[in-house]
Amino acid sequence: MNHRIPFERVNWINTSFLFFITLFAIIGAPVYLFKYDLHWSLWALFGFYMIATGLSITLGYHRLFSHLSFKAKWPIRFLTLVFGACAFENSALHWCSDHRRHHKHTDHDDDPYDISKGFLWAHIGWILFKLDAPRPMDNVKDLRRDALVRFQDRYYILIAFLVGLVLPAVVGYFVMGNWAGALGGFLIVGALRVFLVQQSTFFINSLCHTIGSQPYSTRCSARDSWIMALVTYGEGYHNYHHEFQHDYRNGVKAWNFDPTKWAIVVLHKLGLVSDLRRVATSKIVAAEMREAQRKAEARLAELRENGESICEQTMARVNELLVQLKKNLSEFESSVSESLDASRSTLKRWRRETRELVRGLAELRLATT
Repeated sequence: MNHRIPFERVNWINTSFLFFITLFAIIGAPVYLFKYDLHWSLWALFGFYMIATGLSITLGYHRLFSHLSFKAKWPIRFLTLVFGACAFENSALHWCSDHRRHHKHTDHDDDPYDISKGFLWAHIGWILFKLDAPRPMDNVKDLRRDALVRFQDRYYILIAFLVGLVLPAVVGYFVMGNWAGALGGFLIVGALRVFLVQQSTFFINSLCHTIGSQPYSTRCSARDSWIMALVTYGEGYHNYHHEFQHDYRNGVKAWNFDPTKWAIVVLHKLGLVSDLRRVATSKIVAAEMREAQRKAEARLAELRENGESICEQTMARVNELLVQLKKNLSEFESSVSESLDASRSTLKRWRRETRELVRGLAELRLATT
């Protein structure tokens, strides 16, 4: 397929903004820090803006507005819409429309950031170039009923510039008492922060569809990456998210790094959010078992087809685990049909045996090298 991008279809507004914000971030900010000592309060403001804008995208734009993973009172909706605009990733209405289309058409032409068109396209190309006619906004009718969402969509650019760039510069001027302070506020709290938050988001669309594990499903290219979770407030567990997109959690395991999930839990305890949606643990474990079974059967078939010699003891163990896994899945399906919840001990056993099967497959690979 020819993915040549015609020069005449460049989105000059997006391209120009991203070019200059990147220039300010990777050249202007380091030069400024080399020449000036930034006041500690501006570093604190930088940290606040990083967290506020980052969480406004992950907690607000993504989990609240795109997936309706929970309900939030107006102060939370208002704050995430204001600081979400400061990330310069479009209004919530347009962001959510693109994201819902991404989930519906993942890895296909109607996916706005389709990874099959290449890493760079999924990362940033789809923002810089408009190859197709504008798509109808018919998948966000529910959000149009929210007056705050409509207000942000109408004044998105004004909010983004005033709160995201101008306000940090004003604060810098008064804190340091000169124009160097204003420049520092603009370059560090404004441009550098926008660049970092944007690139973190873009990497979810590109890197998390390229590198990582797929413990829950291989129906699409989405992958889990704990490294990306560290810099995206927990969004890196992308394979889980694509399999269970309405769950307010992305990092579903107790040890997963998911600050967005923790923030939602805290807001829930404070009474600011409600109706948290979560997938039953038994369904999550069943997805892991099905995927482990699929990979095991595919690996065994590959080895038999290639006629490779395998340690008989290891093969016997893998076959034993595979039989047990099928039995576990049958047990799960039976409990679902009878509307019964699996006990904690049963879930723990299913998970342990699934992990053993995955380890057994790794040993098979070692035995054939």
